Amino acid sequence: MVEFPFNNVTSSLSLDYFKDHLSYVAVSLIVIALSAAYFFCYNLFFRPKAKGCLDPKNFREFRLVKKTRLSPNSARFKFALPTPTSVLGLPVGKHVKCRGRDSNGEEVIRPYTPITLDSDVGYFELVVKMYPKGRMSHHFREMKEGDYLAVKGPKGRFSYKPGQARAYGMLAGGSGITPMFQLIRAILENPKDTTKLSLVYANVTVDDILLKEELDRFANKFPNRFSVYHVLNKPPNPWNGGVGFVSKEMIQTHCPAPAPDIQILRCGPPAMNKAMATHLDALGYTPNMQFEF
Repeated sequence: MVEFPFNNVTSSLSLDYFKDHLSYVAVSLIVIALSAAYFFCYNLFFRPKAKGCLDPKNFREFRLVKKTRLSPNSARFKFALPTPTSVLGLPVGKHVKCRGRDSNGEEVIRPYTPITLDSDVGYFELVVKMYPKGRMSHHFREMKEGDYLAVKGPKGRFSYKPGQARAYGMLAGGSGITPMFQLIRAILENPKDTTKLSLVYANVTVDDILLKEELDRFANKFPNRFSVYHVLNKPPNPWNGGVGFVSKEMIQTHCPAPAPDIQILRCGPPAMNKAMATHLDALGYTPNMQFEF
């Protein structure tokens, strides 16, 4: 039997081709991995942050793209930013000032806190309770999709950095939930932030509770870090929350006890803010442990 070298030559060529192909694939994977690492590091450390759209001195106009009725006297307003990748540029804890016209056509300026963060690109949202005799309430009540709102900022005395407090107690009434909600979102959506949050939220009826679905969703998703206790003047039957006005006992039960590393935040109607300050003083919370939006 005669042995031909052809099969050996073919096997050798196939093996060399396989080795070359394998090397090519390996090099390609390394190049892809290095490119991905480069872009990740560039975006994380070197790429400049998107410039915010706000001006602290001058009003800028933003178009209303969606108005959603939440209750007979409240609505959610979504405003478009200049581009789909624009950010508002509002630090956590700050608010904006909005300019409008009252029922007499006179200019009125009021502060509002967006419920969105700079992680929400291309738009920002306001939740507004429109009171029957409110001057700025009239402006929002009359706004239609396509109209423009004049806004400037950032404004406000409160500043937040992750971990600056072990826990926050929050006492909110009515539309005073918006600065609390902004902070709640910023903390709970940051996996590196371990701050605990306790919210006591007062309203007249169930229909008056703003952002209830979002608050309940946070409470269910983060049961060890966030709790919400609703207090109503006119509760339904049955009702397992608080009844009447926020009391010292409710604060003691649902808010962190006085300590150097906690803070109690409050935001509501003037009468409520005054009553809460009295309760907090009586419970031993020092001025450094309190902040009023």
